Amino acid sequence: MDWVATLLRGRPRERKDLAFKTRQRTAQELWMVVVDASASTRRHQALGDAKGLLAQLFEDAYRQRARVAVMTASGNAPEWHVSGSKVSTALNDWLATLGAGGGTPLLQALEEMAGWLSARRQRFPDEQQRLLVLTDGRLKAWGILPQVECPSVLIDIERGPIRLGRARQLAAELNADYRHIDGA
Repeated sequence: MDWVATLLRGRPRERKDLAFKTRQRTAQELWMVVVDASASTRRHQALGDAKGLLAQLFEDAYRQRARVAVMTASGNAPEWHVSGSKVSTALNDWLATLGAGGGTPLLQALEEMAGWLSARRQRFPDEQQRLLVLTDGRLKAWGILPQVECPSVLIDIERGPIRLGRARQLAAELNADYRHIDGA
């Protein structure tokens, strides 16, 4: 009920004299995150700093009421942790236990995320989506990357005296903005 607009019309006598507010619904936001948690991210505190960045991201998503989809790329296959839900304390508990190890199925994770995103886009066409990829770029196999149709940012977590710089190339092929974690 819009009381101000109703009273500006005079004293309401019938239902048609009442003014109602129209609800304006803003489009939902979805923040998708792919985390490279392979063994190479253990070096030089890379994954630890990425976890700090993710904790801040989850807090921002909570405050902005954005939904999140989180996937890790480690071991033999990528693993979903959250797929399009609101941020909860369970996500922070998962983040606290996140460790690194195994291979880097990052390409599989990106393909799976792109497929999931296209299906979600059909269900929620007005949803605003963003993709964040955290990786050191140390992939064994390099193939054709899937095109993700949303604004994307790749954060390079590679550290140490010898840097391969593959994350920059990966960002270019994904059409993503490139940032290094030390400057992000």
